[in-house]
Amino acid sequence: MNQGSSTPAASRYSSPNFVVERHEEPELSLQRGRSLNYEEARALLGRVEYQRGHIEEALRMFDGINISTLIPEMKISISRKAGQKKSRSHSKSQAMPLHAVAMLMETVVLKAMALRDLGKFKEAALECGIILDIVESALPDGLPSNFGNDCNLNETICRAVELLPELWKSGGFPLEVISSYRRALLSNWNLDAKIAARIQKEFAIFLLYSGCEACSPNNRSQLNNLFVPSNNLEEAILLLLILLMKFKLKRVERDPTVLRHLMFALSMSGQLKPLARQFEEISPGVLDNREWVLKPGDDMNCLKELLLASKICCENGAHTEEGALYARRALANVRGGCNQMEAVANLLLGISLSNQARCATTDTERASKQHEALEMLGKARKKTCGRDFRITYNLSLEYAEQRKLDTAALYAKKLLKLEAGSELKTWILVARIISAQKRFDDAECIVNAALDQVGKWCQGDLLQTKAKIQVAKRQYKKAVETYTQLLAVIQLRMKSFSAGISVLQGTKTDRSLEVKTWYHLALLYLRISQWKDAELCISKMTAISPYSPLVFHATGKLHEVKGFLREALRAYSKALDVEPKHVPSLISTATVLRELCEKPLPAVRCFLTDVLRLDRTNHDAWFNLGLLYKDEGSSSALEAAECFQAAALLEETAPAEPFR
Repeated sequence: MNQGSSTPAASRYSSPNFVVERHEEPELSLQRGRSLNYEEARALLGRVEYQRGHIEEALRMFDGINISTLIPEMKISISRKAGQKKSRSHSKSQAMPLHAVAMLMETVVLKAMALRDLGKFKEAALECGIILDIVESALPDGLPSNFGNDCNLNETICRAVELLPELWKSGGFPLEVISSYRRALLSNWNLDAKIAARIQKEFAIFLLYSGCEACSPNNRSQLNNLFVPSNNLEEAILLLLILLMKFKLKRVERDPTVLRHLMFALSMSGQLKPLARQFEEISPGVLDNREWVLKPGDDMNCLKELLLASKICCENGAHTEEGALYARRALANVRGGCNQMEAVANLLLGISLSNQARCATTDTERASKQHEALEMLGKARKKTCGRDFRITYNLSLEYAEQRKLDTAALYAKKLLKLEAGSELKTWILVARIISAQKRFDDAECIVNAALDQVGKWCQGDLLQTKAKIQVAKRQYKKAVETYTQLLAVIQLRMKSFSAGISVLQGTKTDRSLEVKTWYHLALLYLRISQWKDAELCISKMTAISPYSPLVFHATGKLHEVKGFLREALRAYSKALDVEPKHVPSLISTATVLRELCEKPLPAVRCFLTDVLRLDRTNHDAWFNLGLLYKDEGSSSALEAAECFQAAALLEETAPAEPFR
């Protein structure tokens, strides 16, 4: 990312005004009758040469100043100015005047700028970092307010803080960029509101678009139940939300691009409701409606908008056709243009086609959509040379859903290597694919490896997958322990949300996960005939969400194992009243009706075909449909055999937990 002096910070520091203003200190010294010493003279000459554009000559002047020998005096001067006691280690050193400290620090900034202008970005960044090291050593608790304003010292420090990440960025050192941005924001540098806002925005932009996934901030803060971003995306969203709050409080001037970056970040994370909430909170008149409307016939100027519209439709299963339409419109106008844009369009089209395949009414339509989905995803991967983790993830997922497990596992392993194990959803996908291959021990090892790399905050989905794998291995006692551990993690997360951090991962999501956990735990207790424990789990679910279909279905299963089939049927009916497409309740209703009636009922077949329309790979539905055909006698023997065969094939490749 060699941006050179094209960055905003670089252009600010390259202006002649920055150099001219710095002449004031030595001129004031001469006016007061004090002669310039050796360092001050070289600093002044270096500034003059830099202002004239003689970069190498300026650098020669700056190199003649041995800053390292002056650092002890500079630290003492800064400490005294802040009212702190002189440290024992510096007791023999003399403090220099504060204006001299300011002049030397300004010289270091100019030297860093000169090195940058010569393309020596690493040397420039190391030079600039000297200023921050001096201040942090002298004032570990940060700068006091109004520190050094009389001699522009605070201004110089703020410039160095803002310049350092830009230098690392220009040199192509992404980890150092992230480290220096965090250093700028987490330490007290006495930054004014505008500078802090600029740093936060530039940091968020770098996190979103740099392609470098850095380790999250110190996870030790999780021990205090504080929210810690687990990846670049969460950290960027947090920074952008802080900026929006500053806009609302009118601490800084509103920047319309911040909302656009937040819109991109939230849409990429799948958090569309928080995105809608941000739009609702915007005051009338802030947004120009013309900027947010897709105009027919103007697709060439709306590629990003078309792609975003397609992504939003992909997230909503009811609008898969519109999502494919937007993606095709984008593809039609990006031919021969940016490979990255074309890859994103192909990716979104592939996802839309995959969604359409799951809703297809005929086998021919389904096969056609699945084939085209793989084709589009393959094109997207080719356009990015296999370096885009989102494309590889969706390609692996599509192969897995089509039960082409060897190919799915191949892409999943490539994805793990590409991401260096930084994405939880990839670990979960790999574990699910391996469990579908019936390698349950290997799948559990994968989950354990992922658990070792994340803090407790992010362990929820992993623990849920681990419990499902343990159930598949018939290790029911261990599964109960894992579910108990998962409930503890959920409680920790919800307790943390009391601090008000609910926009990234809302409490509703955690409540939903808690209900699902109690539900699976109840079914597990029913499987091992511990009815009292199952009743306790159902009571917990009811207290959280009394009208959840999971509550009614678990209640129905409890009645069913006790032999109260009619009570079970009533419970399943209530579940379907709440959620007509609840697959477990549809299957359970069909099985109970079949047991209650002597002759096969058309309603039973209707429930099972509804399940297969929603989930074509549900082996339980195929098996029960086969039993229904078998009950009809020899006239339906062929249909029964086909259903049993489909059920057997799907069960052989069924994951411990659904791929999606």
